[in-house]
Amino acid sequence: MQKAKHGFTLIELLVVIAIIALLIGILLPSLSAARDTARNLKCASNMRQLVVGHMLYADTNDGINIPGRMAKIGAGTDPANHYDVGNGLHYRPRWMVSMGAGSGFYAYNAPSTDPSKENDNNRLLEHEIYIDPSAPEYINNRNFGLGYNFQFLGNSRRNAQGRFVNYPTRLYQFQGQTVLFADTLGTAASTPAHLRQPYNPRPHPSNDQGQIANHGWSLDPPRLTADSDNCDGSRDGSTRSAPDARHSGKANVAWMDGHVKAHTPESLGYLDEDDGSYSYERAGTTNKYFSGTGRDSDPPSVN
Repeated sequence: MQKAKHGFTLIELLVVIAIIALLIGILLPSLSAARDTARNLKCASNMRQLVVGHMLYADTNDGINIPGRMAKIGAGTDPANHYDVGNGLHYRPRWMVSMGAGSGFYAYNAPSTDPSKENDNNRLLEHEIYIDPSAPEYINNRNFGLGYNFQFLGNSRRNAQGRFVNYPTRLYQFQGQTVLFADTLGTAASTPAHLRQPYNPRPHPSNDQGQIANHGWSLDPPRLTADSDNCDGSRDGSTRSAPDARHSGKANVAWMDGHVKAHTPESLGYLDEDDGSYSYERAGTTNKYFSGTGRDSDPPSVN
């Protein structure tokens, strides 16, 4: 006698599908959180290695902090503007290129002394140390995803008297907790959050200050003044940069003592407006984590 074959009823199938869907709904947030945590840890690890590059640079250069950008001397073609980046000479490298050279991570496979905007502003960083897994496209050396505390640590732009605004500075001048560099919005920090534009990896010849990480290499401290510099050098009294809280509501921050930790912008002394933008001057902001003294000092004057 042939045995009767048993199969799933429609109701049983629907119950199984519902259970699977429920399990997926429960697990997906956990998997997403785990993926974000892994990305954050990788970003922090890369930042720590760059910090080592800063320390090694200072150790071999009479204690001098890396400037936000190497100084411009005379015409762009002047050999004085050609700086060693570990595997060759490059035209006025920005801070992250010099840090990478210090720790043996070369920013460019083929450095160039070409002063053109294409080489200067459109050049992409080529070593994986510069990649944030949460924003892997932010690797233009001008529109970089990490901003340096250039105003206090080393600003080689010129002031009204033609002298460097704040360069050189040395390690021994900085005491206590001092920000070295951090995730940054660039000039998009001046723009209401809902009006910010996508990242632009090739800013020359056309760029918009509302683009995320525009001029991102330079991180302004929380409190600016009427005679201080700003991230893009316009000194227009409105355009500024601020941290990008892209890691679960926090920004990864590298400190001069070598540690890296995620912080909210508020915990670093910043205050944003109701629309998410950051004002040039805002009551209640403080530079105590940027000045190197633990005090709320004004940024160096450009006048």
